[in-house]
Amino acid sequence: MSTQEQSAPRRPEGAGAGAGPWSDPMGRIGARAGQTLLIAAVAVGIIWVLLRVSVVVLAALVALILASAVAPLVRWLVGKGWSHLLATLTAFLGIVVVVGGVITGVVLAVINEWDSLVSSALQGWQALQDWVTSGPLPVDASVVDDAMQQVTDFVTSGNFASGLASSTLTGISAAGQFLTGLVLMIVVLFFLLKDGWKFTNFSLRWFQGGTRAKLAESIDRSSEVLGGYVRGTATVALVDAVLIGIALAILGVPLALPLAVIIFIGAFIPIVGATATGIMAALVALVTNGLTTALIVTAVVILVNQIEGNFLQPVVMGRTLSLHAMIVLLALTIGTLVGGIFGAILAVPYTAVAWTLIQVWSNRYQAGDDPVLGQDPLDAKDRADAKATTAQRLRYWRISRQRPSSQKLGAAQKVEPGSQDASGHSDASAPTDASGPDGSSDSSASKES
Repeated sequence: MSTQEQSAPRRPEGAGAGAGPWSDPMGRIGARAGQTLLIAAVAVGIIWVLLRVSVVVLAALVALILASAVAPLVRWLVGKGWSHLLATLTAFLGIVVVVGGVITGVVLAVINEWDSLVSSALQGWQALQDWVTSGPLPVDASVVDDAMQQVTDFVTSGNFASGLASSTLTGISAAGQFLTGLVLMIVVLFFLLKDGWKFTNFSLRWFQGGTRAKLAESIDRSSEVLGGYVRGTATVALVDAVLIGIALAILGVPLALPLAVIIFIGAFIPIVGATATGIMAALVALVTNGLTTALIVTAVVILVNQIEGNFLQPVVMGRTLSLHAMIVLLALTIGTLVGGIFGAILAVPYTAVAWTLIQVWSNRYQAGDDPVLGQDPLDAKDRADAKATTAQRLRYWRISRQRPSSQKLGAAQKVEPGSQDASGHSDASAPTDASGPDGSSDSSASKES
């Protein structure tokens, strides 16, 4: 090598003819920005499609969470010698009877106590009007009468009638969608209880090795999170509804049973559900029974919430969710904005499922205490690997070591050189090593000649 070649500076990699406007830092940032926008556009498109079929999506999500909660009962019945179909029908009919009985009881209670509720509400409104006019604030009775007259005029006006008709049509459409989703949810729930293991088996057969093992673990952990959340929350909600419902009945508050059912449903919305339904019960008591009864109901609600937060939740729920309170609030807000009341109910458990799947599929998180960062904010008991049983770990190990099956679904994939049909004759369409472009071999052509 000459002295001139040794002294010439080396050209940096990527420079020269191959270099372009996308090779510098700004170009790379632009490329990443374009990729991010493309991914965001795809995500927005997927969300738009899901919102268009929201009835189907919500029905499937509700059916999946109910199936995860009831599946252990089906497995227990099968273990006792029941047939799988009989165990499924028993669990399915049990859910239908319980839900149908609750709805029927609520409707009958509302019908029976409606007159009493209207009468108590009118008395409460009159008492509130008397307090406003005779209270410490200088409010003239004519002002209240004028406000009531304006409200009456608006109700009897054509604008209100047209708006009411439009709202009625919207309500009828919403009721139709609800009934459609309810029927679809019932059908999906039945098939998930009956053939859930088939769906799982079918899904796993598309993958091999470590991917199949991770997918199996994802299904197990997700089912445990959803089932544990429903069973634990239902237990806590039942205790809240029974205690507060008994207090409402003793105090003589109308619609005690419907209010107890609302409290039961509201308990499925973490943090804010129990508080909101308790305030509703206190307001009903205030309107119908007066301030003293409302204060007693408020005290009972606070006491029950304290029992739930300090005793029932840690014992019954345990570490099912393993989510920070801020994540729960964000999930509730997003779920409410996207899916309303159903979104608020489903947001938290499916957020916990998403966090579980991240733990199963990602190995980026460095668990354990760090000499520089300090203590690990994620408790070892909250990690996904800590929730797998010994039998499950052995199953995952066997799945990851399993050799792929050689059997194929398509007939074309099974054709091999020299293969024979059922009669023992060789397949004339099967090409051999010496076959030409038309599929006929040279040796067979020479024999025919």
